[in-house]
This record gives sequence, structure tokens and C-alpha cells, in this order.
Amino acid sequence: MAHPAKEETIELVKEIFRSHLKEHSQRQTPERFMVLEEIYRADGHFDADDIFFNMKEAGTRVSRATVYNTLDLLVESGLVQRQQFGKNQYYYERAYAYQQHDHIICKECGAVMEFCDPRIQEIKTMMEKMHDFNISGHSLHFFGTCQDIDDCSRRAQIKEKKGATVN
Repeated sequence: MAHPAKEETIELVKEIFRSHLKEHSQRQTPERFMVLEEIYRADGHFDADDIFFNMKEAGTRVSRATVYNTLDLLVESGLVQRQQFGKNQYYYERAYAYQQHDHIICKECGAVMEFCDPRIQEIKTMMEKMHDFNISGHSLHFFGTCQDIDDCSRRAQIKEKKGATVN
């Protein structure tokens, strides 16, 4: 059974997206809203192909182009954040009603772990005071490698196989 707070958030982000599309004279297609729902039901970070394949597996008829175009619109609307964890691949995550957090990224397998440390907020506040500056956001990424080499290798192989199946 779906979590009521999650369903409430989904309805709210649909309204925000509907307004954004209308304001920018964009079509309000069912497929765009299905992409939005898929993102807000998922956890963590994903790339465009993750969304496309998850929707395809669930039997949703949506084109890869629609997924990519919808992701761009969702980033513009502020409902989704785009991250680039090295290389040329973009990852996305929900942006509405989710706590500020930072990332640890494995350069070998691509695993992304989130963390939240209140000291970062303290640093932000101190930097604002020291430099007479209003900080509106930040992005912090630590890069390295997993300590469990076997798990890391397994994830890298899965990622490689998945990449080989993309057309």
C-alpha cells in the first residue's frame, strides 16, 4: 500500500508541474505526468535510461525522447535536480520536499551514497558571515572507491551489462 505522505507529495508536485507547463506553453501530456510519478515513487538517484526501462518493464508506453524531454522540463521547474557525478552521465533525483544532502561517489562502480551532516550548514552560515554573502544552495561530492572490492566489482559488471543493452 502506498504511503499517504508520498501520495500527497505526488499530487502536489503534479500541480506544480501542471502550472509550470501551462506558464511555459508546454503540452500537459499523460506521459509527462507518468514520468513525474515514476521519479517521485522511486528512491535515490537514477539516469534517464533507468526511468525509461522501469516504465517499459511496468508496461508503460513512453518513448526515450519523452523521458529525456520531460526530465529537462522537471529540472527547469525545480522538481528534479540534475547531478553529474564525473564522466558524461547525468543523474537525477527528486528535489521537492526532500532534505538537503550531499554525495559520496565510487569512481569504479558508480555507486552513489547520500549523507547529511549538520556541520555543513554551520560552514555555510560561517561563509555567509565571513564573505557577506547569501548562499542559496550548494553541491558537495566526495569521489573515491568502495572498500568492499567484491561488491564494487559486482556493481560495475551489472552497470556495464546494463550499458551494453542500451540502444
